[in-house]
Amino acid sequence: MNETIRAAWVIARRDFAAIVFSKAFFFFLLGPLFPVALGLAAGGLTQQVARDIDQPTAALLMADEDAAAIAEAHATLTEQLGERRLPALERIAPDGSGEAQIAALLNRGEGDDKSLDAVLSGDLSKPVLTAPAAFAERWEGQLALLMDYARSGKVATGPPLTQNIVTDSSGLQQQRQRLTAQLAQGLLFLLTMLLAGMVLSNLVEEKTNKIIEILAAAIPIDSIFLGKLFAMLAMALIGIAVWMVFVIGGITLFGDGLPQLPTPAVGWPLFIMLGFVYFAMAYLLLGSLFLGIGALATTVREVQTLSMPVTMAQVLVFFLAAYSVPRTGEWIEWSAVLFPLSSPFAMLARAAQQGDVLQHILALGWQIGWALLIIRFGAGIFRRNVMKSGPATTKTGFLAAFGRG
Repeated sequence: MNETIRAAWVIARRDFAAIVFSKAFFFFLLGPLFPVALGLAAGGLTQQVARDIDQPTAALLMADEDAAAIAEAHATLTEQLGERRLPALERIAPDGSGEAQIAALLNRGEGDDKSLDAVLSGDLSKPVLTAPAAFAERWEGQLALLMDYARSGKVATGPPLTQNIVTDSSGLQQQRQRLTAQLAQGLLFLLTMLLAGMVLSNLVEEKTNKIIEILAAAIPIDSIFLGKLFAMLAMALIGIAVWMVFVIGGITLFGDGLPQLPTPAVGWPLFIMLGFVYFAMAYLLLGSLFLGIGALATTVREVQTLSMPVTMAQVLVFFLAAYSVPRTGEWIEWSAVLFPLSSPFAMLARAAQQGDVLQHILALGWQIGWALLIIRFGAGIFRRNVMKSGPATTKTGFLAAFGRG
């Protein structure tokens, strides 16, 4: 056992130094920053489009006195309730054509300033809303409130609602912790899928240039697998640390400070530590699977073909873990906890929602056992295929080579 660990340490140091001190590692660290920047830009654009879509415009087709009262009420209610709580209004003077003008306004072409979603006509005593059914169903109540305010200067309601404000409740706390669990699961899945696939190309490259056969002749196959996994895990942790510095620095310098996420049930220090531990376990479990696939493949193309089903299966596993977050204690949640590939995601969600620490010790032991089992299985596959990494030699080719000798 000691010999296996010493040999794995040699492989880990070799792979770690070869990757971290290479020029390609610098570009690897910068690589995810570009999608993040594009994602932030796309998110801002999407929010702006959503705001534009969510803010319809209604034509105010009334006499000047009524239109002025409604516009004043609209400005007051918008200040009190906030933007996008009422449709925007565009005052248009009636031309006397009635229904014809309303139809023309609802069908304004692309050459006009802005299309209209509805028309408010009539007068304050009997307002008329002409709009599609979807608009009327969503905005009828708000527009009725607007008309009441324009007529009387106040909202005609009953006695005011007596409020008894509490600082917290168990339901609100569970809902907040569920949000923390879902965000943590998403981040864990993103980092695992981004970083675990790198073990494939490293193994296939060494199989192609025969270096792996030299290593296999000198040290146990299990040591090669363990060394490569932990070297890539150490590289991944360095990458995560660098990205965290960039993200926290960028938010601090250019944003409004770090977001205030709901506090997990185990507290932030233990939750962050468990996050790193469960990332390591998810990485080792998925990475050992990828190493087993790399043992079967001899070219990068074969790696891509074989890894695609595993990647899609891992997405389904993540969906299982995410689906089980609000169903703590049910059979679907226990299935996510016990299934090894989804166990790190499900247990991280439990850390956000439950304060019990003993369950994490048991879960880590369960995950470590499965990781070792998958590594042993992959090593067995590799042991049978390592000497077949080159092209097969036919009998005719062998006799020809013997004759030349």
